[in-house]
Amino acid sequence: MIPAPIRIAMWSGPRNISTALMRSFGARPDTAVVDEPFYAAYLASSGSMHPMRAEVLASQPNNWRDVVTTLLGPVPGGKAIYYQKHMTHHMLDGFGREWTSSVRNGFLIRDPEAVLRSYMLKRDEITLADLGFVQQRELFEREADRLGTAPPVIEGADVLANPPRVLAQLCAALEMPYSEAMLSWPSGRRATDGVWAPAWYESVERSTGFAAPSAPIALALPDHLMRIADQARPHYEVLAACRLSGSGV
Repeated sequence: MIPAPIRIAMWSGPRNISTALMRSFGARPDTAVVDEPFYAAYLASSGSMHPMRAEVLASQPNNWRDVVTTLLGPVPGGKAIYYQKHMTHHMLDGFGREWTSSVRNGFLIRDPEAVLRSYMLKRDEITLADLGFVQQRELFEREADRLGTAPPVIEGADVLANPPRVLAQLCAALEMPYSEAMLSWPSGRRATDGVWAPAWYESVERSTGFAAPSAPIALALPDHLMRIADQARPHYEVLAACRLSGSGV
């Protein structure tokens, strides 16, 4: 009998290394990937004005139930592993969560101030909900309650500091084999990249692996964004306390 595929839902907020992590899993010959499958449903339900909104809406199902059907359906290419890159802020209150019990959930986190320093370069108007910290904690705690223990959490900075170690830890926590193929990939765009790639993926398209940690962006947050960072921090810290490399890399 052919074993059931491993389905991985990796939950991140924006301006993290989520696309590089998708590249990493996509470099495995046994893995299919999908890029932010709830993006169009989020835009359709929220009315949010994002870059390339019309193109995103035309490229994906606009109903969250249809998205779930594809995530739990046949794996593209019949691969053994199905890696699903998700943005936590796409999970609006009306979107069902029950399906997450049918996948292996992991969480990718980044310090709120670092997220905001990067995000403010892309968008002028930012709210706490745009960053997904509250939603990420809700998803994390839901999964922890289901499992009876914390699901795997990795910090983007830890991955960049020591990719082999942290990726091996992540794979072990997800009960799947680690592969050194995850450490490098060809540059360029992928057919699996979201249609929004031209607006967001310039850096990752040039990459061939995880970049070395860079110096923090030297921008002071204005007061209104600092308030958002302060609101996000308690949610971030709940997950950070459980991260796999919490004792250092």
